[in-house]
Amino acid sequence: MSDNTNYKLIDGKKIATEIKSEIAARIKQLEDEGKRAPHLAAVLVGEDGASKTYVASKEKASKEVGFTSSVYRYPETISEKELLEAIDFLNNDSEIDGFIIQLPLPKHINESKIIDAVSPKKDVDGFNPVNIGKMILGFSTFLPATPFGIQMLLERSGVETVGKHCVVLGRSNIVGTPIANMLSRNASNANCTVTLCHSRTPNLAEITRQADILIVAIGKPLFLKAEMVKEGATVIDVGIHRIEDSSSEKGYRIVGDVDFDNVAPKCSHITPVPGGVGPMTIVSLLSNTLKAYSENNNL
Repeated sequence: MSDNTNYKLIDGKKIATEIKSEIAARIKQLEDEGKRAPHLAAVLVGEDGASKTYVASKEKASKEVGFTSSVYRYPETISEKELLEAIDFLNNDSEIDGFIIQLPLPKHINESKIIDAVSPKKDVDGFNPVNIGKMILGFSTFLPATPFGIQMLLERSGVETVGKHCVVLGRSNIVGTPIANMLSRNASNANCTVTLCHSRTPNLAEITRQADILIVAIGKPLFLKAEMVKEGATVIDVGIHRIEDSSSEKGYRIVGDVDFDNVAPKCSHITPVPGGVGPMTIVSLLSNTLKAYSENNNL
């Protein structure tokens, strides 16, 4: 293992704060011109603790930049028909620029049907099939929040992507598949050669060792080990897990998909967990809402 301690920590909190300042300045400018603030809404079904925490973070970030923020809360017992009616109401409310459906939804509700029902013009999570299709074709659209955040992290950290080999671990529709597509596009913050790996990929370590940029979204704590990474690689850790730790006051610690302590010394750049990709996801949502507001108001 390398003794390099000169790796650069990609500080997602700091970059997110910079972007929020830029958005806040734009909102102030709009209000000085006598225009209303952008309005971001969230639909929260049930009492899932992680979902409630996440929605509260979105509310807080919205208010920090000067957005109007609303949360539509529904009991876990809401029927699919009632939820579709609520979405139809939001689609047609001219005061709301964008909204998200907080996932997961209760088991009796078809998530695909709900995501499909969100107007592509207000789909600031970038999950509607129309927006996914536009993304794949390289058209201007709302990019899924976590991949969009990853792309901004790379760009603002000065990580060169053009001509680099990017290996993505994980093929979910939320992270792996969209970021693989986005980084392969013909753009100054992309133009990578991309390899998408998953649970059925043989000789995984052989492939990951070829990566200049490794994006790890496999959903397994401490999965990526030092021997899977080449010297000087950039590693983006999308995972977040709570694992038992009797030496900690809380009895647990937060880790990612990457064995950070052993992997970091081999890297040129690496994201921490927490404080790496997480803060960027919410900022991407704010950026998408500002885009929706601008497009819906012909600005």
